[in-house]
Amino acid sequence: MYKSYLEKMYNQEKSMFFKELKNMLNKNQKRLIVTANPETLKYATKDDTVSKILNDQNTVIVPDGIGVVKAAQILGVNIIERIAGIDIASELLQLGNELKKSIYFFGAKQEIIDDLLKVVKEKYPNLKVVGYQNGYVKDRDKVMKDIIKKEPDIILVALGIPDQEKLIYQYLDQFKKGIFVGVGGSFDVISGHKKRAPKIFIKLNLEWLYRIIKEPSRLKRFYNSNVKFIFEIKKEKKKS
Repeated sequence: MYKSYLEKMYNQEKSMFFKELKNMLNKNQKRLIVTANPETLKYATKDDTVSKILNDQNTVIVPDGIGVVKAAQILGVNIIERIAGIDIASELLQLGNELKKSIYFFGAKQEIIDDLLKVVKEKYPNLKVVGYQNGYVKDRDKVMKDIIKKEPDIILVALGIPDQEKLIYQYLDQFKKGIFVGVGGSFDVISGHKKRAPKIFIKLNLEWLYRIIKEPSRLKRFYNSNVKFIFEIKKEKKKS
C-alpha cells in the first residue's frame, strides 16, 4: 500500500537534492516537487488523483517528515534523511536570487504575502517576483492561467495538502517550464509571522513536537496522520 510510494521517494542527501534543484533551474526543466509527510501518503491511499500525482514521472517526492523516514526503515526502503518543505522553499529563493530567476507566490493570507514580499525584496534582490496572490481568492483557475501567461521559473503554492498539489497538477501540462512546490505553511515562516522550531528540535527530528507545544490544537491532527500511519505501516510490514 505505502511501500510503492516510499520506493519512488528521493533517497539521497539534502545537499545533493539542492544541487539537482539548481540543475533543474539552469536547464529550465519542469518538475512538480511534492513534500510528502504521512498525511500526504494517507491521502494517496484514498484519493485517486493524489495517487496519480505521486506516480507521475514529472513528480519528485521528497520525504518531508520523520514519520516518512521511519516508515521507510520499517518497510526496508532506503531513505537517508528528511528534507523539509521550508528548507526547499528557502533554497529555491536563494537559487532564484543567485541565478536571477523569476518567481510567483500563491497562497496564505494577504498580510503574510505582503510581509513575504518585503523579505524577498530585502534578502533576494535579484529574484524577480512576476506575480502573487493570496490563497483566499475565489477563482483559483484564473490565478493559474495568470501564472501560465507569466511563465515563472519557480512557483510556490501554499494552499495546504492536497489542494495545492491537485491545483498544480491540473495545469501542469500547460506549462513549458517551472519548479512547482506545494509549500504548506512555509510562507508563514519566511514572512516572519511564525517562528520555525529551534535548531536542536530540527536536529533531533522533533520539529513536530515543537509545533504541538506552540499549537496544542495540532495534537489531534498529528495523532490521525502520524500515529495511525505508523500503525498502518507496521500492519503492512506483517503482511509482507
